[in-house]
Amino acid sequence: MELTVKRKNGVFATILVSCIACSMLSTALNTALPQILVDFKIDSSTGQWLTSIYSLVMGILTLATPFLIRRFSARGLYLCTLLIFLLGLLLSGCTTSFGVMMAGRVLQAAGNGIMVAQGQVLILTMFPLEKRGSVMGIYGLAIGTSPVIAPALAGIVVDFFGWRMIFYIVAVVVAVSAVMTGILFGDILEHEKSRLDILSLALCSVGVCGLLLGAGNVGKYSLTNVRVWVPLACGLAGTVIFAARQLRMEAPFMELRILKVPRYRTAVIASMVMYATVMASSILIPIYIQSVLGFSATLSGLVTMPGALATALISPVSGKLYDNFGIKPLFLAGGIMLTAGSLGTALILEGGSLFGIGALNVVRCAGIGCLMMPFVTWGMSGLRTEHTSHGTALITSLRTVAGAFGSAIFVAIYNTAAESGRVYGGMRAAFAGLAVFGAIEIVLACRQKGGKEA
Repeated sequence: MELTVKRKNGVFATILVSCIACSMLSTALNTALPQILVDFKIDSSTGQWLTSIYSLVMGILTLATPFLIRRFSARGLYLCTLLIFLLGLLLSGCTTSFGVMMAGRVLQAAGNGIMVAQGQVLILTMFPLEKRGSVMGIYGLAIGTSPVIAPALAGIVVDFFGWRMIFYIVAVVVAVSAVMTGILFGDILEHEKSRLDILSLALCSVGVCGLLLGAGNVGKYSLTNVRVWVPLACGLAGTVIFAARQLRMEAPFMELRILKVPRYRTAVIASMVMYATVMASSILIPIYIQSVLGFSATLSGLVTMPGALATALISPVSGKLYDNFGIKPLFLAGGIMLTAGSLGTALILEGGSLFGIGALNVVRCAGIGCLMMPFVTWGMSGLRTEHTSHGTALITSLRTVAGAFGSAIFVAIYNTAAESGRVYGGMRAAFAGLAVFGAIEIVLACRQKGGKEA
């Protein structure tokens, strides 16, 4: 279905608004986490699952997006994901049970996982190649800036209205987006009847769940404990069997052969490293400011707000820079800023300088703005058109799961040290690890060729 320019812009605006609202929920509870821990009487290792389970389910359901896009109309699928997300918001906002709240988070993640991947496919389909860098740079404001700015805004909401208000505010935005979807969307993509490969989805779920559960338990148990190595072993086995099955199938559930394309493979790896850094730091900073230093959620939000603004300002610019100069300058600059921001934070933590922490967070977030959407645009440019849905689903899923791993592992590093009385040492170790991740980005950047086509 060919859309008019006006209608394309309307669809694009709807995607932006809905993705901003839904992506904010991936990290909005980070600032509220200390209060949620008190209300539900749980520890931080358990509470971080509110974020990790979101990333986990989102990552799994994203992999089903290529099938769903082929099977259902763009309007019907997008509207359905919004309604699923809305139900999850209402469950989490109204409950007094941590279990029900987790169920709500699962529904939110299911809706958001499909929505983000479908949104990218729709944008890449609607706009010509020469405009994709700029358009995806703007789209980066939605799924790149939202998780970063969410903790800052959530801190103010938590202190004045309570953490439940976060869900109610987003619910209003999602409801409006659902109405706009029904009015503006059409059958933008071709769809056909096809069958869901249940076995592949099950294997993928076992693999991701096992690996993440094992990683999450590292903070509570030793590596030799059955609650660590058994989930890790099951997860590894599920992942290997899933991959082997996809490579044998003529029409796979997820086309993993696209990872043979060097440009796309590098974009996936770099995105995973970056997202692990994003999600881990967005949890660690509020815990440090509120639980370690004893300041309010509002102050925690204000400390992270400048970083969020830096990402918001740089994301659209990075898209235009990519269109003009290619990926290498952005890749290298982003890696340096991620490394410097994390390493600097590790060095000044014990002094408790909120100004210094906020300034270094700006540096780290500026690096995120340089990398978030250019990675997707650059990686996808190396794939054939028929692999667009598989490519966007795979890179979105893997970086989301990497974010969950990053949260679980680096919070575990902090908790392990904190339980033995080394609170500052645990934080320093966690941020030093994030600096290593930034250094990996620098190494990958140096291996890329320069120039616009690189």
